[in-house]
Amino acid sequence: MTVTQVCVCYLLRTGDNARVEVLLGRKKRGLGTGKLVGPGGKLEVDETPVQAIVREVAEETGLNVGAQELHEAGFISYTFPTQPELDQQSTVFVGREWSGTPADSDELELGWYTIDDLDYDQMWDDARHWLPAVLRGGTVDAEFSFAEDLNSVATHTVR
Repeated sequence: MTVTQVCVCYLLRTGDNARVEVLLGRKKRGLGTGKLVGPGGKLEVDETPVQAIVREVAEETGLNVGAQELHEAGFISYTFPTQPELDQQSTVFVGREWSGTPADSDELELGWYTIDDLDYDQMWDDARHWLPAVLRGGTVDAEFSFAEDLNSVATHTVR
């Protein structure tokens, strides 16, 4: 079985209070409905991860980000042993430059969140293990296996 290739992007800005903020969206549908996530999604046929994330950011936020403006911050493998059809491999991107104004889409209800005050309980369970470092300029190389509830991390390796 082929593992689904996906991508996710964390767009950062300095907010009015001089604190770093990240653009996240509350997922409106599909796996993870209700969770705060970065814009992203599945790669289309013959699409590279960076081509996919440029497209996904535009579709889900209305923002235009150039491939050259994105920093590839790492790669994460996700397994769901009780539902292997959900397994994914995700390329993670961070960006600080774009054009346009964020607008909600049929996928995400958007908002800016201060990275120092993120409520990881509203995100996928794996995020607390790697996202803080990525939002502060680090990288990630990790594997996560989810429990039968499809929500809780059962095991993980972060390198």
